[in-house]
Amino acid sequence: MAQILDGKRVRDEILEELKPRIAGLARKPGLVVVLVGNDPASEVYVGSKVRTCAELGMVSEKITPPATITTAELLQIVEEINARPEIDGILVQMPLPKQIDTQRVLDAIAPEKDVDGFHPTNVGNLSIGRPGPKPCTPSGVMELLKRAQIPVSGKHAVVVGRSDIVGKPMAMLLLHANATVTVCHSRTADLAGECRRADILVGAIGRPAMLTREYMKPGAVLIDVGINRLDSRGAVIRIFGESSEKTAAFDKRGSVLVGDMHPYDAAELGSAWTPVPGGVGPLTIAMLMVNTVEAAERRQA
Repeated sequence: MAQILDGKRVRDEILEELKPRIAGLARKPGLVVVLVGNDPASEVYVGSKVRTCAELGMVSEKITPPATITTAELLQIVEEINARPEIDGILVQMPLPKQIDTQRVLDAIAPEKDVDGFHPTNVGNLSIGRPGPKPCTPSGVMELLKRAQIPVSGKHAVVVGRSDIVGKPMAMLLLHANATVTVCHSRTADLAGECRRADILVGAIGRPAMLTREYMKPGAVLIDVGINRLDSRGAVIRIFGESSEKTAAFDKRGSVLVGDMHPYDAAELGSAWTPVPGGVGPLTIAMLMVNTVEAAERRQA
C-alpha cells in the first residue's frame, strides 16, 4: 500500500512555523479578501482563510460587494486596497461573476500584494526563478514532497492539466527543482502512455477519478490536486462500489468529494499518494498565509 501524504499534518507544521515570524514583525501582516456575491463554495473558502488569519494573530478583512458589481467598481475597490499601507496581501476570490473582466481585476492588484501569485509580474518572476509570491496550491505540493523527503531532482514528472492556477505553475516549480517535466492536457495523444512514464504524476484536470491504473506506473508518487464533488449516487457507486464508506457518506450527506485519480488504484499502485480530501487541499490556505507573511516581511524590511 502507498504511503499517505498527510496534508493536514504538513499544514499544521507550516502554520506553527509562521507564528514566531509573525511575532517578530513590527506590524501584524494584513490580508484583505474580496468576495463578490454569495457563491456558497467561495464563502466556505473565504471563511477558512479569515479564520486561519485570526488563529495566527494576523489582521484580516473581508469585503463583500454585490454580485451585480461592474468591472470598474471592482477595480476601484482594488485600487483603494492597494493604497492602504497596513495591508500586505490582497486576494480576490474566484470565480467572479460573468460580467467582470477577471484578468483586468487580477492585473490591477499591486504585484507586491498579490498573495495568489497570479499577477503577470509574479508569473514572470516564477518563470525565471526570481523571489516573489507563487501560486498557493502548486507551492503546497512542493512543500508536501519536500517534507516527505521525496526526491524530485532527476525524476520524470508528468502534470495532467495546463491551467494558469495549477498546471503551468506546478510544471515550473518542478522544473526549478530539477525534474524533467511533461505537461499533458485534453489534446495529448496517448495520455495514459505519457502518464505511465511518470515517477511523479500530478493530476490537475478536474475530472472525477479519471486517472485510473492504466495511467499509473507502479511505484510512482501520485499527487492528486483535483477536488470534484459527486452529487449522483450512481457516480459514487461506479467509483467506490455499493458497500463502500464513501457510498454510506453520500447517503448521509448527499455528496462526496473525489480527486482526479481513482483512489483505490492510487492507494494500490503508488509508492506515495495524496488522498482527497486531506491531501493537497489543506496546504492551499497554509501557503496563502506564507505568501502574506513573506509580503509583510518584504514590505517591513
